[in-house]
Amino acid sequence: MKKGLYPLVILSILLIFSYCENATERPPNIIYILADDLGYGDIGVFNSEGKIKTPQLDLMAQQGMVFTDAHTTSSVCTPTRYGILTGRYNWRSPLKKGVLSGTSSGLIPKDRTTVSSFLKSQGYQTAFIGKWHLGWNWALKDSSFINSNIKNDEIFEKIDFTKNISHGPNDLGFDYAYGHCGSLDMPPYVYVENGKITAPVEKVTVREGDYHWWRSGPTAADFDHERVSPHFFDKAEAFISRMHKQEKTFFLYLPLPSPHTPILPTAEWKGKSGLNPYADFVMQIDHRVGRINTLLNKLNLAENTIVIFTSDNGCSPQAKFDVLAEKGHDPSGVFRGHKADIYEGGHRVPYIVKWPKKIKAGSVNQNTICTSDLLATCADLLGQPLLDNEGEDSFSMAPLFTNQQESDYGRTFTIHHSINGSFAIRKGDYKFIFCPGSGGWSAPRPGRDSFEGLPKFQLYDLKSDPEESNNLYGKKPKVEEELIRLFSNAIKKGRTRPGAPQANYSTFFSGRNWDPLAVFQTVQ
Repeated sequence: MKKGLYPLVILSILLIFSYCENATERPPNIIYILADDLGYGDIGVFNSEGKIKTPQLDLMAQQGMVFTDAHTTSSVCTPTRYGILTGRYNWRSPLKKGVLSGTSSGLIPKDRTTVSSFLKSQGYQTAFIGKWHLGWNWALKDSSFINSNIKNDEIFEKIDFTKNISHGPNDLGFDYAYGHCGSLDMPPYVYVENGKITAPVEKVTVREGDYHWWRSGPTAADFDHERVSPHFFDKAEAFISRMHKQEKTFFLYLPLPSPHTPILPTAEWKGKSGLNPYADFVMQIDHRVGRINTLLNKLNLAENTIVIFTSDNGCSPQAKFDVLAEKGHDPSGVFRGHKADIYEGGHRVPYIVKWPKKIKAGSVNQNTICTSDLLATCADLLGQPLLDNEGEDSFSMAPLFTNQQESDYGRTFTIHHSINGSFAIRKGDYKFIFCPGSGGWSAPRPGRDSFEGLPKFQLYDLKSDPEESNNLYGKKPKVEEELIRLFSNAIKKGRTRPGAPQANYSTFFSGRNWDPLAVFQTVQ
């Protein structure tokens, strides 16, 4: 062999070795922990003025990456969960405002790609453990009840608890599914495991009080409200251990029912915070997330496991903001509003990602990200492009994990949505709100407070005014025109990720027509 060929041969061998190494690299396990009604300001690393101690989540942040500008697709429960699993804005679904109940039918069509169905197709073992709140189809005692709303006092009359549910998590890509249907204050209170109700449903429970109330409704023999959150964490730890023993790559979706009402810290955590029961409950969650990370270390899984911790929306007023304020704590941090609102406090959430193999410890990212980005991120990490009718509003965060150029992250704007169906759009520093008030529960509250004298729309520069206190509407016409145009195109195209146009679902569950363009036509 000629002397000059040796470097080329060596280089070829190294390239082949590198390719083979990457080709056989084991994909990461993925754990997605979703708190319920946890505020941006409730985690220490996101709020230096906060008074709730969260040592485990702060440690997770030190070991991974913190996203300071993360948002949910909606400021309430059900819509955000839809966005997480489908990679699609929730208002493209039949649910245009509000949330589902504990008796609602399945919201996500069985043929729609979800994070779970996608990862299952790539060889992952997939599990859901926790609060579903995306509807499933209960077995009914009479076919005449199909497609009818089931009120809480009609549950025993209409639902057959001796039969399996259908159109549930197992039909949407989860190999294993264990949880309850709605929020922990929405009956019926039963666990369902792989479609089967786990215990007889023979009693009705109800509890009242400032923090720990729930609605009256059928309750299974094995359902103890106070033990639900710890029980889900126990099941999650058992699943992780089982996957390790079986040497399976896994995806665990762990949507918690806490610290949403009923606010029920267990005995060992009552009074721990020195603030109120809500803060105690947050500390309990922090501790259990720490246990999961400790388990991953013990099983030598931590290095190649992506652990994501976030919340489904901002903190609820049920946490008693006034009580917390007396102790110097604000669950929304510096931001305006709370759960249900179009303001930042409604949809800006804590977001931590830990993946020691790829993410540099102690990283901080200031990009505006959205919880709908999970599907595209998973697809990118596995080198599998999404189809045009998959993850229409999902953008891969993978480039951000490894500090690549920000331009590699394709999200250029984000659309927000409140409980009453109000919209906002954010690009860069500017946020345009298509309503005069909060669109939710804080003042000015729709249907309760007067909007007299208020501009019909709002524009805020979040860089100089994160509190959304100085409405610039009418003062930045070029900014407004651009944001309105982007919003219009996002609706008309049925997507924000590049690809062929897709259809939006155009009616409410009630069958009423929905005209998405009416939201902004009045300003054109």
